[in-house]
Amino acid sequence: MSIGRMVFEFLKAASVQHAKWDYEVSMSIVKNRKKMLILLAAVLPILAVSLLEAGDMIGGKTAYAPAFYSTNIFLVSIAIGLCAGLITGCIGAGGGFIITPALMAAGVKGILAVGTDLFHIFAKAIMGTAVHKKLGNVSVKLAVAFLVGSAGGTFIGGYINKSLYDRDPLLSEAFISLVYAVLLGFLGIYALIDFLKSRNANEAGDAHGGPSGMTGLALKVQNVNIPPAIRFDEDYVPGGRKVSGVIVALGGVVVGLLAAIMGVGGGFVTFPMFVYVFGVSSMTTVGTDILQIIFTAGLAAISQYAIYGYVFYTLAMGMLLGSLIGIQIGALTTKVVKGIHIRGFYAVSILAGFINRAATLPKKLVELEMINLSKDVVKAIESAGNIIFWVVVGLFAAWVIGKFVVNINKLRGEDEVAPVFVKEEA
Repeated sequence: MSIGRMVFEFLKAASVQHAKWDYEVSMSIVKNRKKMLILLAAVLPILAVSLLEAGDMIGGKTAYAPAFYSTNIFLVSIAIGLCAGLITGCIGAGGGFIITPALMAAGVKGILAVGTDLFHIFAKAIMGTAVHKKLGNVSVKLAVAFLVGSAGGTFIGGYINKSLYDRDPLLSEAFISLVYAVLLGFLGIYALIDFLKSRNANEAGDAHGGPSGMTGLALKVQNVNIPPAIRFDEDYVPGGRKVSGVIVALGGVVVGLLAAIMGVGGGFVTFPMFVYVFGVSSMTTVGTDILQIIFTAGLAAISQYAIYGYVFYTLAMGMLLGSLIGIQIGALTTKVVKGIHIRGFYAVSILAGFINRAATLPKKLVELEMINLSKDVVKAIESAGNIIFWVVVGLFAAWVIGKFVVNINKLRGEDEVAPVFVKEEA
Protein backbone atom coordinates (compact mmCIF):
# COMPACT_ATOMS: atom_id res chain seq x y z
CA MET A 1 0.00 0.00 0.00
CA SER A 2 1.37 3.41 -0.96
CA ILE A 3 2.04 6.11 1.61
CA GLY A 4 -0.70 8.28 0.09
CA ARG A 5 -3.22 5.46 0.37
CA MET A 6 -2.21 4.79 3.98
CA VAL A 7 -2.67 8.45 4.86
CA PHE A 8 -6.08 8.45 3.16
CA GLU A 9 -7.22 5.38 5.14
CA PHE A 10 -5.96 7.04 8.32
CA LEU A 11 -7.85 10.28 7.61
CA LYS A 12 -10.98 8.42 6.51
CA ALA A 13 -11.00 6.40 9.73
CA ALA A 14 -10.49 9.64 11.64
CA SER A 15 -13.40 11.27 9.84
CA VAL A 16 -15.69 8.31 10.50
CA GLN A 17 -14.80 8.13 14.17
CA HIS A 18 -15.39 11.84 14.70
CA ALA A 19 -18.79 11.48 13.01
CA LYS A 20 -19.64 8.64 15.40
CA TRP A 21 -18.77 10.84 18.36
CA ASP A 22 -20.80 13.70 16.90
CA TYR A 23 -23.79 11.39 16.39
CA GLU A 24 -23.55 9.99 19.92
CA VAL A 25 -23.43 13.33 21.70
CA SER A 26 -26.12 14.81 19.44
CA MET A 27 -28.51 11.97 20.20
CA SER A 28 -27.73 12.33 23.90
CA ILE A 29 -28.88 15.96 23.73
CA VAL A 30 -31.94 15.30 21.57
CA LYS A 31 -33.21 12.48 23.80
CA ASN A 32 -32.87 14.54 26.97
CA ARG A 33 -35.76 16.98 27.40
CA LYS A 34 -33.89 19.07 29.98
CA LYS A 35 -30.88 19.56 27.69
CA MET A 36 -33.11 20.54 24.77
CA LEU A 37 -34.94 23.07 26.93
CA ILE A 38 -31.61 24.57 28.00
CA LEU A 39 -30.50 24.84 24.37
CA LEU A 40 -33.78 26.40 23.26
CA ALA A 41 -33.63 28.82 26.19
CA ALA A 42 -30.22 29.95 24.91
CA VAL A 43 -31.15 30.10 21.22
CA LEU A 44 -34.64 31.64 21.22
CA PRO A 45 -33.59 35.00 22.75
CA ILE A 46 -30.79 35.21 20.17
CA LEU A 47 -33.26 34.56 17.38
CA ALA A 48 -35.67 37.14 18.81
CA VAL A 49 -32.92 39.77 18.98
CA SER A 50 -31.82 38.81 15.46
CA LEU A 51 -35.28 39.35 14.06
CA LEU A 52 -35.43 42.76 15.73
CA GLU A 53 -31.99 43.64 14.30
CA ALA A 54 -31.07 45.02 17.73
CA GLY A 55 -27.64 46.30 18.70
CA ASP A 56 -24.12 45.08 18.07
CA MET A 57 -23.67 41.77 19.88
CA ILE A 58 -20.48 39.83 20.52
CA GLY A 59 -18.85 39.54 17.13
CA GLY A 60 -20.44 42.81 15.98
CA LYS A 61 -18.74 45.75 14.28
CA THR A 62 -17.32 47.19 17.50
CA ALA A 63 -15.93 43.89 18.83
CA TYR A 64 -12.20 43.14 19.00
CA ALA A 65 -12.48 40.71 16.10
CA PRO A 66 -15.21 42.32 13.97
CA ALA A 67 -17.74 40.29 12.05
CA PHE A 68 -20.94 41.81 10.74
CA TYR A 69 -23.90 40.61 12.79
CA SER A 70 -27.36 40.37 11.28
CA THR A 71 -30.40 38.12 11.14
CA ASN A 72 -29.08 36.61 7.93
CA ILE A 73 -25.73 35.54 9.39
CA PHE A 74 -27.47 33.83 12.33
CA LEU A 75 -29.86 32.01 10.00
CA VAL A 76 -26.89 31.05 7.84
CA SER A 77 -25.23 29.52 10.92
CA ILE A 78 -28.29 27.32 11.47
CA ALA A 79 -28.20 26.31 7.80
CA ILE A 80 -24.47 25.49 8.03
CA GLY A 81 -25.08 23.38 11.12
CA LEU A 82 -28.00 21.66 9.36
CA CYS A 83 -25.89 20.81 6.30
CA ALA A 84 -22.96 19.59 8.42
CA GLY A 85 -25.40 17.46 10.42
CA LEU A 86 -26.93 16.01 7.27
CA ILE A 87 -23.48 15.07 5.97
CA THR A 88 -22.45 13.56 9.31
CA GLY A 89 -25.72 11.69 9.75
CA CYS A 90 -26.16 10.43 6.20
CA ILE A 91 -22.56 9.88 5.10
CA GLY A 92 -21.19 9.01 8.54
CA ALA A 93 -18.12 11.17 8.00
CA GLY A 94 -16.86 14.50 6.79
CA GLY A 95 -19.45 16.90 8.21
CA GLY A 96 -17.06 18.57 10.61
CA PHE A 97 -14.66 19.37 7.78
CA ILE A 98 -17.04 21.79 6.05
CA ILE A 99 -18.04 24.00 9.01
CA THR A 100 -15.01 26.28 9.12
CA PRO A 101 -14.80 26.60 5.28
CA ALA A 102 -18.57 27.26 5.17
CA LEU A 103 -18.34 29.99 7.80
CA MET A 104 -15.47 31.59 5.92
CA ALA A 105 -17.41 31.33 2.66
CA ALA A 106 -20.31 33.11 4.41
CA GLY A 107 -18.01 36.03 5.23
CA VAL A 108 -16.82 35.18 8.75
CA LYS A 109 -13.12 35.89 9.36
CA GLY A 110 -10.99 32.73 9.38
CA ILE A 111 -9.72 33.08 12.93
CA LEU A 112 -13.28 33.77 14.14
CA ALA A 113 -14.59 30.75 12.20
CA VAL A 114 -11.98 28.50 13.84
CA GLY A 115 -12.71 29.79 17.34
CA THR A 116 -16.47 29.56 16.85
CA ASP A 117 -16.29 26.00 15.51
CA LEU A 118 -14.15 24.94 18.47
CA PHE A 119 -16.61 26.52 20.91
CA HIS A 120 -19.50 24.79 19.10
CA ILE A 121 -17.73 21.43 19.49
CA PHE A 122 -16.96 22.14 23.16
CA ALA A 123 -20.56 23.16 23.89
CA LYS A 124 -21.88 20.02 22.21
CA ALA A 125 -19.41 17.83 24.11
CA ILE A 126 -20.35 19.32 27.48
CA MET A 127 -24.07 19.03 26.82
CA GLY A 128 -24.17 15.67 25.12
CA THR A 129 -21.38 13.31 25.99
CA ALA A 130 -21.86 10.66 28.66
CA VAL A 131 -18.34 10.36 30.05
CA HIS A 132 -19.42 8.36 33.10
CA LYS A 133 -20.45 5.47 30.84
CA LYS A 134 -16.96 5.25 29.33
CA LEU A 135 -14.69 5.94 32.30
CA GLY A 136 -14.10 2.25 32.94
CA ASN A 137 -12.29 2.03 29.60
CA VAL A 138 -9.97 5.00 30.13
CA SER A 139 -6.28 4.44 30.79
CA VAL A 140 -5.50 7.31 33.16
CA LYS A 141 -1.78 7.25 32.40
CA LEU A 142 -2.36 7.35 28.65
CA ALA A 143 -4.92 10.11 29.06
CA VAL A 144 -2.65 12.27 31.21
CA ALA A 145 0.33 11.94 28.88
CA PHE A 146 -1.80 12.65 25.82
CA LEU A 147 -3.63 15.61 27.37
CA VAL A 148 -0.36 17.21 28.48
CA GLY A 149 0.76 17.07 24.87
CA SER A 150 -2.56 18.26 23.43
CA ALA A 151 -2.57 21.21 25.84
CA GLY A 152 0.81 22.24 24.51
CA GLY A 153 -0.40 21.75 20.95
CA THR A 154 -3.44 24.01 21.47
CA PHE A 155 -1.21 26.81 22.75
CA ILE A 156 1.15 26.42 19.77
CA GLY A 157 -1.72 26.33 17.26
CA GLY A 158 -3.52 29.23 18.90
CA TYR A 159 -0.31 31.25 19.01
CA ILE A 160 0.30 30.62 15.30
CA ASN A 161 -3.19 31.75 14.32
CA LYS A 162 -3.18 34.81 16.60
CA SER A 163 0.33 35.85 15.55
CA LEU A 164 -0.56 35.66 11.87
CA TYR A 165 -3.76 37.62 12.46
CA ASP A 166 -1.95 40.30 14.49
CA ARG A 167 0.67 40.63 11.78
CA ASP A 168 -1.87 40.79 8.95
CA PRO A 169 -5.47 39.47 8.96
CA LEU A 170 -5.05 38.57 5.30
CA LEU A 171 -2.10 36.35 6.18
CA SER A 172 -4.24 34.53 8.73
CA GLU A 173 -7.02 34.02 6.18
CA ALA A 174 -4.57 32.70 3.59
CA PHE A 175 -2.92 30.31 6.09
CA ILE A 176 -6.20 28.78 7.30
CA SER A 177 -7.48 28.44 3.74
CA LEU A 178 -4.20 26.81 2.64
CA VAL A 179 -4.31 24.26 5.48
CA TYR A 180 -7.89 23.32 4.58
CA ALA A 181 -7.15 23.24 0.85
CA VAL A 182 -4.25 20.80 1.34
CA LEU A 183 -6.14 18.50 3.72
CA LEU A 184 -9.45 18.49 1.85
CA GLY A 185 -7.74 18.25 -1.54
CA PHE A 186 -5.77 15.17 -0.53
CA LEU A 187 -8.71 13.51 1.21
CA GLY A 188 -11.19 14.43 -1.53
CA ILE A 189 -9.07 13.16 -4.43
CA TYR A 190 -8.45 9.80 -2.79
CA ALA A 191 -12.12 9.56 -1.77
CA LEU A 192 -13.14 10.18 -5.39
CA ILE A 193 -10.72 7.52 -6.64
CA ASP A 194 -12.07 5.16 -3.99
CA PHE A 195 -15.65 5.88 -5.11
CA LEU A 196 -14.90 5.35 -8.80
CA LYS A 197 -13.14 2.05 -8.14
CA SER A 198 -15.98 0.85 -5.94
CA ARG A 199 -18.61 1.84 -8.50
CA ASN A 200 -16.80 0.12 -11.33
CA ALA A 201 -16.04 -3.02 -9.35
CA ASN A 202 -19.38 -2.95 -7.49
CA GLU A 203 -17.56 -3.74 -4.28
CA ALA A 204 -18.52 -2.83 -0.73
CA GLY A 205 -15.87 -0.91 1.20
CA ASP A 206 -14.72 -1.14 4.78
CA ALA A 207 -16.64 1.41 6.84
CA HIS A 208 -13.73 2.13 9.04
CA GLY A 209 -10.78 1.77 6.74
CA GLY A 210 -7.40 0.48 7.86
CA PRO A 211 -6.59 -2.64 9.84
CA SER A 212 -8.57 -3.76 12.85
CA GLY A 213 -5.68 -5.31 14.77
CA MET A 214 -2.12 -4.32 15.68
CA THR A 215 -0.29 -2.66 12.83
CA GLY A 216 3.38 -3.00 12.02
CA LEU A 217 3.85 0.66 12.87
CA ALA A 218 2.25 0.15 16.29
CA LEU A 219 4.62 -2.74 17.03
CA LYS A 220 7.60 -0.56 16.14
CA VAL A 221 6.32 2.33 18.26
CA GLN A 222 5.79 0.07 21.27
CA ASN A 223 9.35 -1.23 20.94
CA VAL A 224 10.81 2.28 21.31
CA ASN A 225 12.32 2.43 24.81
CA ILE A 226 12.04 6.06 25.87
CA PRO A 227 11.06 6.44 29.53
CA PRO A 228 8.62 6.75 31.11
CA ALA A 229 6.88 3.63 29.82
CA ILE A 230 3.09 3.54 30.14
CA ARG A 231 1.27 0.22 30.51
CA PHE A 232 -2.29 -0.15 29.23
CA ASP A 233 -4.88 -2.71 28.09
CA GLU A 234 -4.13 -5.04 31.02
CA ASP A 235 -7.76 -6.19 30.90
CA TYR A 236 -7.55 -7.19 27.23
CA VAL A 237 -4.00 -8.53 26.81
CA PRO A 238 -2.15 -10.72 29.37
CA GLY A 239 0.39 -8.45 31.04
CA GLY A 240 -0.88 -5.51 29.00
CA ARG A 241 1.06 -3.50 26.45
CA LYS A 242 3.39 -0.56 26.87
CA VAL A 243 4.35 2.56 24.99
CA SER A 244 6.60 5.52 25.69
CA GLY A 245 4.83 8.38 27.45
CA VAL A 246 6.95 10.81 25.43
CA ILE A 247 5.60 9.40 22.14
CA VAL A 248 2.03 9.61 23.44
CA ALA A 249 2.58 13.24 24.50
CA LEU A 250 4.04 14.08 21.08
CA GLY A 251 0.94 12.59 19.50
CA GLY A 252 -1.12 14.85 21.73
CA VAL A 253 0.85 17.86 20.52
CA VAL A 254 -0.05 17.03 16.91
CA VAL A 255 -3.76 16.64 17.77
CA GLY A 256 -3.87 19.84 19.81
CA LEU A 257 -2.05 21.73 17.06
CA LEU A 258 -4.50 20.60 14.38
CA ALA A 259 -7.49 21.34 16.61
CA ALA A 260 -6.35 24.88 17.40
CA ILE A 261 -5.38 25.72 13.81
CA MET A 262 -8.35 24.16 12.00
CA GLY A 263 -11.11 24.31 14.62
CA VAL A 264 -12.23 20.74 13.90
CA GLY A 265 -11.84 19.19 17.35
CA GLY A 266 -8.90 16.90 18.01
CA GLY A 267 -11.07 13.79 18.14
CA PHE A 268 -10.96 13.34 14.37
CA VAL A 269 -7.32 12.23 14.59
CA THR A 270 -7.13 10.71 18.07
CA PHE A 271 -8.89 7.43 17.32
CA PRO A 272 -6.75 6.23 14.38
CA MET A 273 -3.62 7.54 16.11
CA PHE A 274 -4.29 5.48 19.24
CA VAL A 275 -5.35 2.34 17.38
CA TYR A 276 -3.04 2.33 14.35
CA VAL A 277 0.03 4.14 15.71
CA PHE A 278 0.08 3.41 19.46
CA GLY A 279 -1.61 -0.02 19.26
CA VAL A 280 -4.26 0.75 21.89
CA SER A 281 -7.47 -1.33 21.92
CA SER A 282 -10.62 0.28 20.53
CA MET A 283 -12.37 0.04 23.91
CA THR A 284 -9.65 1.99 25.71
CA THR A 285 -9.38 4.45 22.83
CA VAL A 286 -13.09 5.37 22.86
CA GLY A 287 -13.05 6.46 26.50
CA THR A 288 -9.82 8.41 26.18
CA ASP A 289 -11.03 10.05 22.96
CA ILE A 290 -14.15 11.43 24.66
CA LEU A 291 -12.10 13.03 27.44
CA GLN A 292 -9.61 14.37 24.92
CA ILE A 293 -12.26 16.10 22.81
CA ILE A 294 -13.73 17.90 25.84
CA PHE A 295 -10.33 18.94 27.16
CA THR A 296 -8.68 19.92 23.87
CA ALA A 297 -11.67 21.69 22.30
CA GLY A 298 -12.48 23.45 25.58
CA LEU A 299 -8.92 24.58 26.25
CA ALA A 300 -8.40 25.78 22.68
CA ALA A 301 -11.78 27.51 22.45
CA ILE A 302 -11.52 29.33 25.78
CA SER A 303 -7.82 29.98 26.35
CA GLN A 304 -6.80 30.61 22.74
CA TYR A 305 -9.87 32.19 21.15
CA ALA A 306 -12.72 33.19 23.47
CA ILE A 307 -10.67 35.39 25.80
CA TYR A 308 -9.30 37.31 22.80
CA GLY A 309 -12.76 37.85 21.29
CA TYR A 310 -12.43 35.25 18.53
CA VAL A 311 -15.63 33.31 19.29
CA PHE A 312 -18.95 34.24 17.70
CA TYR A 313 -21.30 32.77 20.33
CA THR A 314 -24.51 33.42 18.43
CA LEU A 315 -23.21 31.47 15.44
CA ALA A 316 -22.06 28.61 17.68
CA MET A 317 -25.56 28.22 19.12
CA GLY A 318 -27.09 28.41 15.65
CA MET A 319 -24.76 25.70 14.35
CA LEU A 320 -25.48 23.50 17.36
CA LEU A 321 -29.23 23.75 16.82
CA GLY A 322 -28.95 23.11 13.08
CA SER A 323 -26.61 20.15 13.47
CA LEU A 324 -28.91 18.40 15.96
CA ILE A 325 -31.74 18.50 13.41
CA GLY A 326 -29.51 17.55 10.49
CA ILE A 327 -27.92 14.53 12.15
CA GLN A 328 -31.31 12.98 12.93
CA ILE A 329 -32.61 13.46 9.38
CA GLY A 330 -29.35 12.25 7.84
CA ALA A 331 -29.12 9.13 10.01
CA LEU A 332 -32.69 8.10 9.19
CA THR A 333 -32.13 8.70 5.47
CA THR A 334 -29.34 6.08 5.35
CA LYS A 335 -32.09 3.46 5.48
CA VAL A 336 -33.46 4.44 2.08
CA VAL A 337 -30.40 5.39 0.02
CA LYS A 338 -27.71 3.27 -1.59
CA GLY A 339 -24.27 3.11 -0.04
CA ILE A 340 -22.57 3.84 -3.36
CA HIS A 341 -24.41 7.16 -3.47
CA ILE A 342 -23.28 7.92 0.08
CA ARG A 343 -19.69 7.18 -0.88
CA GLY A 344 -19.97 9.46 -3.90
CA PHE A 345 -21.45 12.35 -1.94
CA TYR A 346 -18.67 12.01 0.63
CA ALA A 347 -16.05 12.53 -2.07
CA VAL A 348 -17.96 15.39 -3.73
CA SER A 349 -18.65 17.26 -0.47
CA ILE A 350 -14.99 17.08 0.57
CA LEU A 351 -13.86 18.24 -2.89
CA ALA A 352 -16.35 21.13 -2.78
CA GLY A 353 -14.72 22.33 0.44
CA PHE A 354 -11.30 22.01 -1.20
CA ILE A 355 -12.39 24.03 -4.26
CA ASN A 356 -13.89 26.73 -2.07
CA ARG A 357 -10.77 27.25 0.03
CA ALA A 358 -8.35 26.89 -2.90
CA ALA A 359 -10.35 29.46 -4.90
CA THR A 360 -9.83 32.09 -2.19
CA LEU A 361 -6.03 31.78 -2.23
CA PRO A 362 -5.31 33.80 -5.43
CA LYS A 363 -7.16 36.83 -4.05
CA LYS A 364 -5.39 36.59 -0.68
CA LEU A 365 -1.98 36.23 -2.33
CA VAL A 366 -2.63 39.22 -4.59
CA GLU A 367 -3.67 41.33 -1.60
CA LEU A 368 -0.52 40.21 0.20
CA GLU A 369 1.46 41.24 -2.91
CA MET A 370 2.88 37.74 -3.33
CA ILE A 371 1.54 37.25 -6.87
CA ASN A 372 0.31 39.57 -9.60
CA LEU A 373 -3.11 38.91 -11.13
CA SER A 374 -5.89 41.25 -12.21
CA LYS A 375 -8.67 41.95 -9.72
CA ASP A 376 -11.27 40.69 -12.16
CA VAL A 377 -9.53 37.33 -12.50
CA VAL A 378 -9.13 36.69 -8.76
CA LYS A 379 -12.68 37.85 -8.09
CA ALA A 380 -14.00 35.47 -10.76
CA ILE A 381 -12.02 32.55 -9.29
CA GLU A 382 -13.26 33.28 -5.76
CA SER A 383 -16.86 33.66 -6.94
CA ALA A 384 -16.69 30.39 -8.86
CA GLY A 385 -15.36 28.60 -5.78
CA ASN A 386 -18.16 29.99 -3.63
CA ILE A 387 -20.84 29.09 -6.16
CA ILE A 388 -19.57 25.53 -6.59
CA PHE A 389 -19.38 25.03 -2.82
CA TRP A 390 -22.85 26.32 -2.01
CA VAL A 391 -24.43 24.54 -5.00
CA VAL A 392 -22.92 21.19 -3.98
CA VAL A 393 -23.83 21.58 -0.31
CA GLY A 394 -27.30 22.89 -1.19
CA LEU A 395 -28.01 20.06 -3.65
CA PHE A 396 -26.84 17.46 -1.14
CA ALA A 397 -29.05 18.95 1.59
CA ALA A 398 -32.04 19.10 -0.78
CA TRP A 399 -31.43 15.50 -1.88
CA VAL A 400 -31.26 14.15 1.68
CA ILE A 401 -34.26 16.13 2.90
CA GLY A 402 -36.19 15.11 -0.24
CA LYS A 403 -35.42 11.43 0.37
CA PHE A 404 -36.48 11.87 3.99
CA VAL A 405 -39.80 13.52 3.11
CA VAL A 406 -40.67 11.07 0.32
CA ASN A 407 -39.95 8.07 2.56
CA ILE A 408 -41.27 9.51 5.82
CA ASN A 409 -44.07 6.94 6.06
CA LYS A 410 -41.58 4.13 5.61
CA LEU A 411 -39.23 5.63 8.19
CA ARG A 412 -41.94 6.43 10.74
CA GLY A 413 -41.99 3.98 13.59
CA GLU A 414 -38.69 2.32 12.68
CA ASP A 415 -35.96 2.08 15.25
CA GLU A 416 -33.28 4.73 15.01
CA VAL A 417 -29.93 3.56 13.68
CA ALA A 418 -26.51 5.13 13.72
CA PRO A 419 -25.16 6.37 10.38
CA VAL A 420 -22.86 4.15 8.36
CA PHE A 421 -20.09 5.12 5.97
CA VAL A 422 -20.84 2.54 3.30
CA LYS A 423 -24.12 0.79 2.67
CA GLU A 424 -24.46 -0.84 -0.71
CA GLU A 425 -28.12 -1.82 -0.65
CA ALA A 426 -31.07 0.56 -0.57
